[in-house]
Amino acid sequence: MTLLDTIKSPRDLRALPVAKLPELAQDIRNAILGQVVKTGGHLAPNLGVVELTIALHYVFDFAYDRLLFDVGHQCYPHKLLTGRAHLLGKLRTREGMAGFPEPRESEYDLFSVGHAGTGISTAVGMARGDAINKEAFDPTTNPNGRRVVSIIGDASIVNGVAMEGLNNAGTLKRQFLVILNDNGMSISKPQGALSQYFDKLRVSHLYSDVKKSAKKRLEGMPGGQTIRQAVHAAGEATKAMYHEDAWFEHFGLKTMGPIDGHDFETLVHFLREARDFDRPMVLHVKTTKGKGYGFAEKDATRFHSPNAFNKVDGELDDEGCRVELKSDGRSFTTAVGDAVMSLMERDPKVVVCTAAMPDGTGLTKALAKYPDRAWDVGICESHAMDMMAGLAKTGSKPFFAVYCTFLQRAFDQAFQEVSLQGLPVRLLLDRAGLVGGDGAVHHGFCDVSILRTLPGAVIMAAMDEPSLIASMEFMRGYETGLSSVRYPRDVVSSKFANECPKFELGKARCLTPTLNVHPRALGAESQGTQVAIMAFGTPAITAAEAAELVGPGIKTAVYDARFAKPVDRELIRAILERGIPLITIEDHSIVGGFGTAVLEAAQEMSLDASLVTRLGLPDSWIYQDSRAKQLAEVGLDVAGIAKAIRDAAALRERTFIPAK
Repeated sequence: MTLLDTIKSPRDLRALPVAKLPELAQDIRNAILGQVVKTGGHLAPNLGVVELTIALHYVFDFAYDRLLFDVGHQCYPHKLLTGRAHLLGKLRTREGMAGFPEPRESEYDLFSVGHAGTGISTAVGMARGDAINKEAFDPTTNPNGRRVVSIIGDASIVNGVAMEGLNNAGTLKRQFLVILNDNGMSISKPQGALSQYFDKLRVSHLYSDVKKSAKKRLEGMPGGQTIRQAVHAAGEATKAMYHEDAWFEHFGLKTMGPIDGHDFETLVHFLREARDFDRPMVLHVKTTKGKGYGFAEKDATRFHSPNAFNKVDGELDDEGCRVELKSDGRSFTTAVGDAVMSLMERDPKVVVCTAAMPDGTGLTKALAKYPDRAWDVGICESHAMDMMAGLAKTGSKPFFAVYCTFLQRAFDQAFQEVSLQGLPVRLLLDRAGLVGGDGAVHHGFCDVSILRTLPGAVIMAAMDEPSLIASMEFMRGYETGLSSVRYPRDVVSSKFANECPKFELGKARCLTPTLNVHPRALGAESQGTQVAIMAFGTPAITAAEAAELVGPGIKTAVYDARFAKPVDRELIRAILERGIPLITIEDHSIVGGFGTAVLEAAQEMSLDASLVTRLGLPDSWIYQDSRAKQLAEVGLDVAGIAKAIRDAAALRERTFIPAK
């Protein structure tokens, strides 16, 4: 039995002497690595916060006090300490532990959080609410009140919402602690002037001096003193840790540190002092992303959230260990990266940017080869969208590669600075639809519904690599307004690897030529078509496989819709006027998505919309599991679509209308 096995709650943790905490830290690292090796998950960020998380639970009682995470992917140690170690074996599945804080799991998780920058603002809200309820800690009037702690890291401090939160936190007249987990990284190397400031601070003599002598200084403080009292009583040595001129002082937050985030005695001492401080404070903690395993420390970007991987030689904790990540095939992200390079080589006006996700969006090679035309702006999606608008205004052809789930953070800028101005900003929407283990916080389920509201916007989806390349080429030449193409976190299919027709605005592509009912399909043998499918994106591949499974007994025409705005109205008219049941399929919310666009078009053309069946993501949250299981759950797998085909064919038999 390990020491971790004895920790059923933070109460058990607080019964341990500080000298036992390093052993517990190693147990937690071993447990996290042992699971991520098998299933994948967020590795390096969790390894980096083990000591910090233990120290926080050792000093505070978060069954009563408030702990709010910013980047929730650093929560594994927190979950292991709060009674959920038994869920680790099924990490990122419905039966196991979510990869992000999840209130459905435990009272210790206050918000489901997967987007950076939000933790300080929600913490300010809880701090104000506790004050209204007379529950806030006050060293004089309510010493047993609730404390509030917000932990922010992985460079999300540069996010605009985090800045707004800091600006308001400084107005609080009560205890409020912000832990800045400064690991010098976001998912990859952080960008911008603020990160350069922290880089300079980390290598200054200040950090070295504090790390070497923090214990000695603290031992010299009179017992029971608060930090404010200690500053006045302990002389220059203590003042070195307490920054009157620190950057955060401009927000009205007193600042301590930086301190060593892997030294338990230092952490516990400083957290105990900060716990009883009666004003807003920032504790700057220096940590190492991937701490404890050489391969993760040296390549924290690669091991930020790896797939399952194999140990090739040596032990996993050896500096010389070599590991190999498992791969199921060529990903859409890799395909986008290559397509971007091709565009930039052929067209000097093409520029690209990403918001802290160069690897995740495939732009790493472009950033290296074209530093004057490719940028990583950090966790600043709103800024990125506006910057792209500015570039478009000067005649460039900007492509913004962003996770679909993070597009929402820049919608206002897509509206005001892009669409309203008629500027041709091009969006490459990675991780569209269901994302698997990351769960509800990361599903890309509403991009179509929000972008459809923007006049002049063109909304596309890619079903495979050839269609992805063709859509990006279309976007390169589209100058009328905003355009986007969505694609999933998945491997590309080779089912239709033959030459891909060019994208024509608002025109679908038939994947079953002998059953094509499109009026522009010259010579097509369309007689006998019983069911038609218009599928948006990769569901077109699944629909083709479902049609094959159903067999020739139900003649099913399958179309790659390509466009959700504008939809192919000629095709919709041709299908519905013939009385052919039409199934729309999308890896997107059923609310306001591609299927809704088809229904609207049918209504506007006075066609029988009762013949339309919409398949998509339901109006409910879909929690963590494999992407394949999630698709099956909502009926978007081969079996689910095959059933929809059979049901549609039965509908046609009951309500047959002779073809015109």
